Amino acid sequence: MTRRLIRRAVPLCVLSAGLVAGLLPRATPVAHAYTGIVRAEAERGLSGDELARDAGSSTGRLQADGSLSDVAGLSAKDIWAVGQQNAWDFWRNQGVITHWDGSSWSEVPIRGDATGAGHLRSVAAASATEIWTVGDGHDGLPYVAKGTRDGFDRVGVPQLRTGDWLGGVAASSGRVVAVGSRDGKALLLSSGGAAKGATWKTVQGPEGAMYGVALAGRSDGWAVGDSGSGPLAMHLTGAGWKQAGLPKIRGGFLRDVYADGRKHAVAVGGVYQSDGDISPLVLVWDGRHWKRVTPPVRRAELYGVTGDGDGVFWISGYDPGHEAEGFLLRYDGSRWTTLRGQEPAEDRRVRLQAVAHVDDLTMAVGHTLDGKGRYTDLVERFGPSPAEDAAVKAAPAAD
Repeated sequence: MTRRLIRRAVPLCVLSAGLVAGLLPRATPVAHAYTGIVRAEAERGLSGDELARDAGSSTGRLQADGSLSDVAGLSAKDIWAVGQQNAWDFWRNQGVITHWDGSSWSEVPIRGDATGAGHLRSVAAASATEIWTVGDGHDGLPYVAKGTRDGFDRVGVPQLRTGDWLGGVAASSGRVVAVGSRDGKALLLSSGGAAKGATWKTVQGPEGAMYGVALAGRSDGWAVGDSGSGPLAMHLTGAGWKQAGLPKIRGGFLRDVYADGRKHAVAVGGVYQSDGDISPLVLVWDGRHWKRVTPPVRRAELYGVTGDGDGVFWISGYDPGHEAEGFLLRYDGSRWTTLRGQEPAEDRRVRLQAVAHVDDLTMAVGHTLDGKGRYTDLVERFGPSPAEDAAVKAAPAAD
């Protein structure tokens, strides 16, 4: 996403995110996006018993000028995050894959690749033995890697070529899909995943770029992005990918999508305003149509979305009105809750680029940017709300 007057050589959201976050376009910019006690506040009449509580905050232990771009989890003790470190150093910049085991983060290496990964933008966990990540390669090609806690290997995709760009990946048993852009048009790349002999297939969509993708089944899913003038969505069915009808929103774009089954999905992004600000954009799929819903903030950048599979969604982003605080939205289909981090004493901006929900843990990742332009990677962990916690404790034990 950048200004719509710029003719892109790279996807719109990549340029904009780099500029907003303080990165130059030639650097590997943050694509998809605080330490302290996290508090939650009710807005527009929400009651206090709906508020979530903090479960801790930390970093992913990246090197200097590091940022985490995406997160995916299989359990509260098996969570993956990817991003980059040394973002300002063209020669030392490198992609990072890191794993949370329930108590600490540890970096997982990519084996046997002399060229190395640049910025890794997205991660997906199909199983404990099949984790996928995509981003940039230092050889000029998009980067695709698959691995486990023991390490990752770069995956050769013959169909990819110089100039292609990948921004998102989703995976399930027997299928992996990556999305991005090629020659100014949407690019969708799919494979049978870990299946022996699986081949890759590419589909080129309409003008634009795709940034986020989600699978609701082997032959059902969504990819989202923008066309350069408005939001763009592609729907995966048994017949393949097809462009979906969306509300006409001039200057709108979509960054991420979460599919909660075939009949329910949420996509998030923003809308450029005439004054240069960005207003949040949230679209909900009801099985037949995408409809716009209004979150309780007028100006905010929304980056990532996840859900619990039972109708509750969490959205991560950046609120310029509270730029020193972490920012999440929780949406259950009718009520919104705003979650914020405690405002620190020092000058900084906080962007939570992505969010995952597993078990009773909601984990958001991103970075802080201080007054001198230095990045620090960030992980914020949220537990269940007091109301949810009380309900769990009051529930009768299973026989």
